[in-house]
Amino acid sequence: MGAGHSHDHGHGHRHSHGNGHSHAPADFGNAFAIGVVLNTAFVIIEASYGFWSGSMALVADAGHNLSDVLALLLAWGASILAKRAPSQRFTYGLKSSTILAAMANAGLLLVALGAILFETLHRLYDPAPVAGMTMVIVAGIGIAVNTGTALLFMRGRKDDLNIRGAFLHMAADALVSVGVVIAGIAILITGALWIDPVTSLIIVAIIAWGTWGLLKDSVKMGLLAVPEGVEESAVRSYLAGLPGVAAVHDLHIWAMSTTETALTAHLVMPNGSAGDTFLSDISDHLAHDFRIGHSTIQIETTQDCDSC
Repeated sequence: MGAGHSHDHGHGHRHSHGNGHSHAPADFGNAFAIGVVLNTAFVIIEASYGFWSGSMALVADAGHNLSDVLALLLAWGASILAKRAPSQRFTYGLKSSTILAAMANAGLLLVALGAILFETLHRLYDPAPVAGMTMVIVAGIGIAVNTGTALLFMRGRKDDLNIRGAFLHMAADALVSVGVVIAGIAILITGALWIDPVTSLIIVAIIAWGTWGLLKDSVKMGLLAVPEGVEESAVRSYLAGLPGVAAVHDLHIWAMSTTETALTAHLVMPNGSAGDTFLSDISDHLAHDFRIGHSTIQIETTQDCDSC
């Protein structure tokens, strides 16, 4: 990875922007556009045939797909806002909008789950005729649409919570569609009407599981928790083990966005700072080995710091 660039603010204070693993979001504009168009068209088709055929499994899947369209739109908008340049009011830019979008997406899914669950329970107690072949055909189309959309986001799923959310939603939808196909075939063979609402309940459970993970991760970021994949103890040990460092305090690590991590720390060095190269090396190491691309290091010669 490229070396970071730094700005010396004097008085032993150093602010560095490493170009390591924490970086601006990749451009997924085309992927979002294609995903929104494909899934919007499929939602209309699936919901129409779901109501026509009497299949709550199809309606449930259509409801989930609709929430995914909204999720894609939110994530797309956040990725655009995250690229806005910093201003006097928003000195970090609007990078944190990606975290807000992830939280909003989880909220949307919870609302959709409640509506689907209510109707499914009603249908479970009062089964209605279902067109099994329609379920199989429409859900088969869903497998193709959702798999294709998931592949658009595969390359960015490990580095961005928003992109990971989009990928997981689409991949889960593809698996859910497989379940609907199996349910449709089972209804054709057995004629058992309870299979449809039970399949819908399974879909709800799958969606709930994925939603919980997305909600948990986004809330952690919103509360400025240390991002997943970064060990605070390992970072502290690295800083404490640097030559000339007697102590480390006021260490803070948090997510600026779904792709960028920041750090601030005070290093107690009785003999003073070792110079610009020393601070630059710290910045590079934090970026390359700990995925922390924005680091601010303050050097102190005594631990009795009134401002700490």
